[in-house]
Amino acid sequence: MAGKPVLYYYNARGKMECIRWLLAAAGVEFEEKFMETSEDLEKLIKDGRLMFQQLPMVEIDGMTLVQSRAILNYIATKYDLYGKDAKERALIDMYTEGIIDLTDMMLRVVTCFPDQREAKISLAKDKAKSRYLPAYEQVLKSHRQDYLVGNRLTRVDIHLLEVLLYVEELDSSLLAPFPLLKALKSRISSLPNVKKFLQPGSQRKPPYDEKIIEKAKKIFKFQPS
Repeated sequence: MAGKPVLYYYNARGKMECIRWLLAAAGVEFEEKFMETSEDLEKLIKDGRLMFQQLPMVEIDGMTLVQSRAILNYIATKYDLYGKDAKERALIDMYTEGIIDLTDMMLRVVTCFPDQREAKISLAKDKAKSRYLPAYEQVLKSHRQDYLVGNRLTRVDIHLLEVLLYVEELDSSLLAPFPLLKALKSRISSLPNVKKFLQPGSQRKPPYDEKIIEKAKKIFKFQPS
């Protein structure tokens, strides 16, 4: 019997959080090994375990996987969260890419230079309410079903819930004009596995603060952008 997946990252959201979300939604228990210093990361690289010398990395089913999209695709396929056919997967991929774009835009709010933060926040809020949220609201309006694709839970519903919660952290009023998205958020949040992940004490990571950002800079040696 295969052991639990093991996730290698640092103790924050970053590019691993969507992987944590998807595993949790599938009801899969996982372990985490956190990078505490740049030396921890360098050891993984020297040991030849990071194919492209970057995290996230996940050990699962006897494989060592890197690249977040590849990891998510494998998890979604294994746990039947990737649609029933090629057409559904195409929609799931298309909707997911939009979510990634919005998530990356919001991530830049916390990784930018301090004097750029207000402009980055303004841009993220504007794009959320004028481009991304209306698009997903329209998808739900077009078919009047409970889920985005195929009228059953898929990975994109989980990804969307995650980003909707980030949008609310940015500005709690942004979801007000989108009743179908609010309903989907409530519906997915009520699923047993998701509800458990949303509870205090789960492996879900908290919002960024200055301490988390400074630690990430030291581990990954990155500069604001």
